Amino acid sequence: MTDAAPKTNIPELSVSGLSMALQRTLEDSFGRVRVRGEDGLEVICTGKITTYPKSSRYQLIVDSMELAGEGALLKMLEDRRKKLAAEGLFDPARKRKLPFLPQRIGVVTSPTGAVIRDILHRLNDRFPHHVLVWPVIVQGAGAAEQVAAAIDGFSALPPEQRPDIVIVARGGGSLEDLMAFNEEIVVRAAAASKIPLISAVGHETDTTLIDHAADLRAPTPTAAAEMAVPVRRDLLAQVMDDSARLYNIMNRHFTLLQQRVQTAAAKLGDPRRIVEIKTQTLDHLSHKLSSGFEKGLARRAAQVAEAAAMLRHPRQVIAEKGRTLNLWDQRLGDVKGRLLEPPQQRLDRAAALLEALSFQKVLERGFAVIRDENGNPLVSAASVSPGQRLELQFRDGRKKAEATD
Repeated sequence: MTDAAPKTNIPELSVSGLSMALQRTLEDSFGRVRVRGEDGLEVICTGKITTYPKSSRYQLIVDSMELAGEGALLKMLEDRRKKLAAEGLFDPARKRKLPFLPQRIGVVTSPTGAVIRDILHRLNDRFPHHVLVWPVIVQGAGAAEQVAAAIDGFSALPPEQRPDIVIVARGGGSLEDLMAFNEEIVVRAAAASKIPLISAVGHETDTTLIDHAADLRAPTPTAAAEMAVPVRRDLLAQVMDDSARLYNIMNRHFTLLQQRVQTAAAKLGDPRRIVEIKTQTLDHLSHKLSSGFEKGLARRAAQVAEAAAMLRHPRQVIAEKGRTLNLWDQRLGDVKGRLLEPPQQRLDRAAALLEALSFQKVLERGFAVIRDENGNPLVSAASVSPGQRLELQFRDGRKKAEATD
């Protein structure tokens, strides 16, 4: 006889029934939850909690995830800053100077915020300019992509439409609010910009990664407008001051030149007296020239007459030269026979010797010339290899041959 089961009012549940009951309890009690996780970087996950009945486990279906804690966020930004700096994106040598007086100014910012109004107001106060606004959202999903596309878009405009300066601006905010300007896509777009770029993100104490890649960082959007253009009134005042200084300098210079001319004129004396003296000098020199010319002409005439007396008649010179020529001709005839006869004899002996040593004379005596296949003469048996192709030249022609052992 077995023991009877204990009496109890607790209902019996199957394993699957218990799992389903737990699932309904979790989902009804918690619904959507926010959970802080610490796997590496601290994050906050938002989602729905549920269970998996087959394994009796619960799980969190995450809808969104965000960084938790400013310290963790700052560490991530510092790591990113070091990475981009190592690539040279923040190198000071890449920084460009802003044009002194730009013709067009591009602004990348929200079209509805106070930032664009502050920039336009300050530009109009200092030096009214043509402003091109590229509207973007400045925080939240898609903000970084829009800002990067705006910077690239300004650089892609034709040169005649492209602004001379680009200002990327937004107002102040929390570290999370400014995150779009810390994204790599924005930093790389700023570093690659073909146009000098001013970063004006947040307030004076806010720092974002785009500040390091920009050519110039402004503490505020209003300060960016001040950096972009000079004050028109100051320029006009400077021009007026420079004009007055230039006028005074030119006036003093002309006064000094006038004084120098007057001093030089005083040293010149009476022009009429100077002309009289020069006229007298000219008359004296003319008289001396005339007298000297006559004397020189008479001296040259005497020299010509003396030289003419020393000259002989041409017929006399020709007769004398003819007699000399006949004498040399007679001597040449006597020597010619003696000079030509010995060379002829030497030539005859050389011809006979050449014929005796002639290549063909040797062949006519029964000898032959042996050459290799390249036409080079072979003078020893050691230079011939078995099977080598040979050419034999006889008195009346040539024959091909092959060497054997």
